[in-house]
Amino acid sequence: MVRDVQDRPKNSPPGPSPLIPATIAEYLQKTEKFYDAAPVDTTWAGRCYRKLLAHYYRFLIPPDASVLEIGCGSGEFLAFLPNRDVTGTDLSGRQIERARTRLPHGVFVRQAAEVLQFDRTFDFVILSDTPNFAADLQVVFERIHSVAHPRTRLLLNFHSNLWRPVLAIAKLLGLQHSHPALNWLTLHDVTNLLQLADWEVLRSEARILMPIPLIGLDRLMNRFLAPVFQVFCLSVFVVARSKRVSRGDYTVSVIVPARNEAGNIQAAVDRLPAIGREMEIIFIEGHSRDNTWDEIQRVVRDNPSLRIRAMRQSGKGKGNAVREAFEVATGDILMILDADLTMPPEELPKYYEAVASGKADFANGVRLVYPMNEEAMQFLNLCANKTFSLIFSWLLGQPLKDTLCGTKVLFKSDYLKIAMNRSYFGDFDPFGDFDLLFGAGRLHLKMADIPVRYGERAYGSTNIQRWRHGFLLARMVMVAARKLKFV
Repeated sequence: MVRDVQDRPKNSPPGPSPLIPATIAEYLQKTEKFYDAAPVDTTWAGRCYRKLLAHYYRFLIPPDASVLEIGCGSGEFLAFLPNRDVTGTDLSGRQIERARTRLPHGVFVRQAAEVLQFDRTFDFVILSDTPNFAADLQVVFERIHSVAHPRTRLLLNFHSNLWRPVLAIAKLLGLQHSHPALNWLTLHDVTNLLQLADWEVLRSEARILMPIPLIGLDRLMNRFLAPVFQVFCLSVFVVARSKRVSRGDYTVSVIVPARNEAGNIQAAVDRLPAIGREMEIIFIEGHSRDNTWDEIQRVVRDNPSLRIRAMRQSGKGKGNAVREAFEVATGDILMILDADLTMPPEELPKYYEAVASGKADFANGVRLVYPMNEEAMQFLNLCANKTFSLIFSWLLGQPLKDTLCGTKVLFKSDYLKIAMNRSYFGDFDPFGDFDLLFGAGRLHLKMADIPVRYGERAYGSTNIQRWRHGFLLARMVMVAARKLKFV
């Protein structure tokens, strides 16, 4: 049994230690000796490969995030990232010295991954190709918890076993330096080890069909063909989050966008249960043709004991209404409740439980599990919902059964990050659903579907325009594909 490491000095060598088995210590010593004698700079082919890795990691990691790379070698990979708060660890003292020269702004420590120890946490922890050579990958995953905060994401990539003959030929041709024997890892193996060490896989995909330049064809293959023909790709990428997240007691803001919904305002207040440590309700009215605004004001006056706020949106569309209300909301957790009340307000505690318990970062309503009333959703709308759900599940890398349900719940701290990065996708989503889904996918938030029983409207008619909005959704699919998949 490998015991936890608490008192081992940060710069201690990876030699024999009572804290790790002798077999592991022996393997680490051999690996250290190998890389102390190995070149500190890669071949041109190796450099091209690391550029490709860094291209994909730049998509995964915001430039202002703090990064720790375990098994950083000479720092060549980290040098391709724009991040300034970078730290690296490696077994080899010689490789570490080269990394310090290459990246003077970074912090580099000679340290085995199996005895990882720092007095700080990082936003992202990277194991780029390190799983291929790790002495005990499960122990490495367990140690990473010591440098992780609740929002830390673990990113790793390892070689596909299908490429072993190609890599052997590359070594014979001098395109790749010699290295220790590779671990026989599959995605199933890595996922299993992560689960054993209390990590949850958020997304996984293979990349890189052509690791060296090929008269421009490499760009075409790696950007457009690799996402489709993943089974043939060289590197398998995994994004994971810690499952060691403690439950919190949070305040809540329930946002109720309302347009031509005068008959539902009082019912929304009456049916909303108390949620969280403290709850506020924010009605935001959107240029109604009925007396919705007057009804909202009456409900505010008649319920002085409740924290109810009334707003009128400055722009058009539900997306604009949600964003303006989110900006002024004071709750730790933000919830969207459509004023048509087809998603029962009584169901909102389920969403709160999902995010407050740490089981999810983003809770998404699902209307397509339980049977619904005949008038609740038209057949063509149902077909469109199912189609878009399949497409967006593939684009986001996480299963989503109903992308068009209006009820979505997330932490305000995560929403502010989504808002800061909105320009990456563009600001043309009138619904607000995809603005949040795209942003959550970009932040690697854990999404959870919350099945609910979808009801009929008690008042008014839908504001959805099937064909015009359908074409707009198709356009958003193209944007998401270009920004999330074909990068």
